[in-house]
Amino acid sequence: MSITDSLLLGNSAPMQQVKLLIQQVAQSNASVLILGESGTGKELVAKALHQESSRCEHSYVPVNCGAIPSELLESELFGHEKGAFSGASSAKKGRFELADKGTLLLDEIGEMPLNMQVKLLRVLQEQVIDRVGSEKPRAIDVRIVAATHQNLSDKVAARDFREDLYYRLNVFPIQMPPLRERGEDILLLWDFFAKGLCFEGDAPVSLSVAAAHELMQRQWKGNCRELRNLVERMSILYPGSEITLQNLQPGAPMLVSEMMAVEGQAELALHPQAAASTPMASAVAVPPSLFDPLIVDDEPVNTQELADVLVSCIDISQGCDLKQQLIAVETQLIQKALDATLGNVSKASELLSVRRTTLIEKIKKYQLQEAS
Repeated sequence: MSITDSLLLGNSAPMQQVKLLIQQVAQSNASVLILGESGTGKELVAKALHQESSRCEHSYVPVNCGAIPSELLESELFGHEKGAFSGASSAKKGRFELADKGTLLLDEIGEMPLNMQVKLLRVLQEQVIDRVGSEKPRAIDVRIVAATHQNLSDKVAARDFREDLYYRLNVFPIQMPPLRERGEDILLLWDFFAKGLCFEGDAPVSLSVAAAHELMQRQWKGNCRELRNLVERMSILYPGSEITLQNLQPGAPMLVSEMMAVEGQAELALHPQAAASTPMASAVAVPPSLFDPLIVDDEPVNTQELADVLVSCIDISQGCDLKQQLIAVETQLIQKALDATLGNVSKASELLSVRRTTLIEKIKKYQLQEAS
């Protein structure tokens, strides 16, 4: 496994393109501008560029331009001499000097104040720095990598970012794809995070088929950082367990269609004769009334009233299997939607407010395909 592969997990086409660009530019001294949403792994790209370059034996120094107060940024970047300002009791090297012969990452470069942009441009052009309080320029040899989640072209147009600095930094741009465009990488990342976050002695949390499918459909506005946070939360709540769809939505109201069947429950057909032939159904009797058309004098006008009618059919004192009851209701609702739409799955999914792919899975699961 290459250094880049060990730092940047992912086999999706967008990630393969990123890795190829890293290999192509790593050995040069060209400035690289890494673009992408927050949490996509821009700093990992910078580390890979450094490790794959001839500068790997020297320092890799990251600095977040948005996290340092503007009045301190010059001293942080270029250093200062003793007595240069109040509190400067000794000389101090800046990040540029610390990164000499190595790589300097200017993270969140879009947050850099305009007055500092002018000074940075001079450093990039002349490869010299001036410590605060010093009149003696110091030569430096630093590979510059910049990163931002902002659209620098828009900031240039708004005159919030210098155009000449933008072109100086944007010699070789690398665009990091958002996690929502890397669906096939999500499970790989989950396993990696889970192994690193599991408690000592516990197995890493795994995913059920339905939970994995759900994660691959999410938008992931926080990208890889959001996914890692989710894995950490699941590792704390359910150490060593298989994470189900229900676990992923704690406290959220769950639709019947999201709770059943796709989690690998026993197969059940629409008709009670088929249901009775399954091991689960033979162990617990299901009231036949749930499989029959519901007939009431006054049709319920909301979900709560419908639930009241359904529950009234069950003698809870004799016990019941909640999962089977819910499956029975779900199969009837799906069949009713299919009948109403003459078997049109797309229209039926709209009536039931579920994804078309989810409905197709359930039709197969409950053996309703022929009936539709």
